[in-house]
Amino acid sequence: MFHKVVVTLLVVSAAVIYADVYEPVYKPEPLPYYFNYNVYDDYKGANYGQQEKSDGKAVYGSYTVDLPDGRKQRVDYTADHYKGYVAKVSYYGKAQHPKYYGPAVTFFNQYGNGYH
Repeated sequence: MFHKVVVTLLVVSAAVIYADVYEPVYKPEPLPYYFNYNVYDDYKGANYGQQEKSDGKAVYGSYTVDLPDGRKQRVDYTADHYKGYVAKVSYYGKAQHPKYYGPAVTFFNQYGNGYH
């Protein structure tokens, strides 16, 4: 039993030493990129999009979304390994809420159980 413990400790210590010394020979540099997308669905009322680019060292981008209260939210952001994720959030338009609210709508699932 003592022999098994000693062998296990030797294997673990060798693995730790090897992990500390080992460095990959080839480390690829991050590649620059750019992408964007927009979604507009008049039937569902969805309107949002995003654009992002990277120079290989930092990421710069923004995204927008139409909120249910009628405003538009825009988030401009940057991210890198030094400052992390930094975002600036802004809103456009005026919030509009209904003057009167109707009764709660109940939906039924396939089992006949209702939920709000």
